[in-house]
Amino acid sequence: MTNKVSFFLPTRKGSQRVIDKNTRPFAGKDGGLLRHKLEQLLQMKTVHEIVLSTNDETCIEIATSIPGNLEKLVIDSRPDHLCLDTTNLSDLIAYVPHVVTGDHIIWGHVTTPFADAPTYDRGVTSYLEGLEQGFDSLVSVEKFRNFLLDEEGKVVNNTTPIPWPRTQDLQTLYEINHVMFITSKQIYQHEGNRLGAKPFLFEMDKMESFDVDWEEDFKVAELMYGHVQKV
Repeated sequence: MTNKVSFFLPTRKGSQRVIDKNTRPFAGKDGGLLRHKLEQLLQMKTVHEIVLSTNDETCIEIATSIPGNLEKLVIDSRPDHLCLDTTNLSDLIAYVPHVVTGDHIIWGHVTTPFADAPTYDRGVTSYLEGLEQGFDSLVSVEKFRNFLLDEEGKVVNNTTPIPWPRTQDLQTLYEINHVMFITSKQIYQHEGNRLGAKPFLFEMDKMESFDVDWEEDFKVAELMYGHVQKV
């Protein structure tokens, strides 16, 4: 197995929660979140290819219109049956090894605008180092620091004898932020998963972890991006 890493970036037509979230202008930028993400990924040093997998002609037009060296960019015209709201994630995972050439796969999303090339490069480096330490995959996470209730209103992450401890004394939990999942192509093929049995938790801060999942998230992300650009 080599250390060749492929980045798998899926998009599709017909976003329901945020209409045209991948391609509509973002913070005044034509090409939207997709163009922004591709420009970030093309600056990565640790991947040998970026596979944009989509059934959206607009996404393809945006990707192929980016100026500069696009040798790393591969366009995969994903079948429509793998681009539906009802598509089983397991079916898409089974498809990925057929469209990437690397021995390791990093799966990321267009909807994480504050995760840049250095962030992904650190993730890949941590993953490769983790393989030597007994880990078989990596998932990006944000530490969860608040009270978590069950359906009966009981705090489920308090392991102390105090009813309301300091939040930093609560049980440590982590939330997957969907910035990156990294593992080998072998695990995709043999286990049908984008994570192995022993993932390394790659902790990220709140801004890097921000994910556009709803319309209000899109608006907040634009405001955050505009502020960052002014700093």
